[in-house]
Amino acid sequence: MKKNLGAIDRVVRILIAAVVATLFFTNIISGVLGTVLLVVAAVLLLTSFISFCPLYAPFGIRTCKLKE
Repeated sequence: MKKNLGAIDRVVRILIAAVVATLFFTNIISGVLGTVLLVVAAVLLLTSFISFCPLYAPFGIRTCKLKE
């Protein structure tokens, strides 16, 4: 797996995951929608930590700088 997430992309993913988790655990979002959003937040957090997004790979998207 080659790194394909840049620093800004990683920070945005972490912030989105934190907001969704906060909303879920304060019962602002709940039920099936809350659970689905929490799973999406977990995926965003995981991909930000490993700096690789599997959805970017087939499309050739890279938000990190290429080393020459």
